[in-house]
Amino acid sequence: MSDVPESRVEAKARVIVVDDNRLIRELAKDALDELVSVETCASGEAALEALAREPAMLVVSDLEMPGMSGIDLLERIRLEQPGTEFIILTANASIDSAVRALRMGAADYLRKPVRADELGAVVEQVIARRRLIEENERLREMLDVVESCRTLTRCLDPGEVYAVALDVFLQSLSRSRGLAFFRRTAIPTSDGVAFRGFGEADAVMLRNELVNQKSFDMESVDGIEVVHEGPVVDLLRKSGIHGGRVLSVPLRGNGEELGIVWIIEDEGARAFEAGEIERAFIIAGHAHIALANSERYSHAKERAFIDDVTEVYNARYLLQAIDHEIQRAKRYDKQLSVLFLDLDRFKLVNDQHGHLIGSQVLRRLSEVLQPCIRQVDTLARYGGDEFTIVLIDTSHEAGLAVAERIRRTVAEAIFDGGGDQTIRLSISIGVATYPAHGMDREHLLDASDKAMYRAKSLGRDQVCSADDLG
Repeated sequence: MSDVPESRVEAKARVIVVDDNRLIRELAKDALDELVSVETCASGEAALEALAREPAMLVVSDLEMPGMSGIDLLERIRLEQPGTEFIILTANASIDSAVRALRMGAADYLRKPVRADELGAVVEQVIARRRLIEENERLREMLDVVESCRTLTRCLDPGEVYAVALDVFLQSLSRSRGLAFFRRTAIPTSDGVAFRGFGEADAVMLRNELVNQKSFDMESVDGIEVVHEGPVVDLLRKSGIHGGRVLSVPLRGNGEELGIVWIIEDEGARAFEAGEIERAFIIAGHAHIALANSERYSHAKERAFIDDVTEVYNARYLLQAIDHEIQRAKRYDKQLSVLFLDLDRFKLVNDQHGHLIGSQVLRRLSEVLQPCIRQVDTLARYGGDEFTIVLIDTSHEAGLAVAERIRRTVAEAIFDGGGDQTIRLSISIGVATYPAHGMDREHLLDASDKAMYRAKSLGRDQVCSADDLG
């Protein structure tokens, strides 16, 4: 269940009129009733009780009253309600006291007897000035928020956008606990969580619920809302997280990026206010732009690593991937196998059917190869009709088995030769494994390439091991 604070509305200002004279209180109420929400009090003590019950924008008080004087009331209000404006009503004989009140921070003073139109004009002026100050302060806060959002524009990785946005939310709303839960819907099992202000045990439990148990569907959140019950709160309680309400902010890019930020209201802390919701909308807007930019950057980066003909990775990506996987294999003491593949007599396909058909055959070959390997493995076109496959956590024997499966699959595949023609192909494959046949990229590629050429020299349509190179 959501509970969003109302947006900024020009509601009537609350004004308290304090005077021991009933006629002046009635005159003031009649003069101000249409302009503001008026409450009248016969003493300073009663005014303090009214302020404790509900704050006011302005207090209009007689200077001389039995018991607590107007000066005494002003001092108490400055101490206890420092944001409250104050207007003094004074007789001619007490002008010096009125000046003292102005020096203490009173907004204005009026001489008795007070005319209704004069009182209305002064009150309206004070309220207008106060609202102008508040609006300027609000604009300064918004500018500060926008300035904080500049850090988002430098984020090119989507995951970084969510984490930085979480920091901006917490800073701009002056809150201490929150998390960002996000996923890239185009990439399975890629959910991520960023935590701020949680203990390690709480973070582990929440991560398990969100990432492993899939306890929350972020697609179900349409807009920014403050919730005090429902799936979000239930999930937090189930994980042992206690607090008040939760500000829930969905974040989306223009494509596959989707995430949500939860800002948690600590127990006993102030409730979320309309100004905080307004700032949340600003931050969410900047986060959307940052996510859209990161999507465009990621797509452009991915295209730079994709072969135009086959739609698999190109050699540039392959070289980086092998370096990365070798480092990983070293770190975890794992093996890594590299398969070098070359179509047999592919030049005949181009000569007999044309290069357009040749390109279509290469594209179809990449489709044939993909099911033969795992999602974590890397398939790349090395150049021409040569392909390379990187098999992570794979022994030499297992690599040879995968290569043989690929050889049989290609031999059984039928390729379109244009018109009613079909094409049958064979492939030669060399297999080398880290660390047995090389400790770096150059030696592994060289060993698998030489093993592939040995397969061709032995009659093609074969798998050869780098062990056989001598």
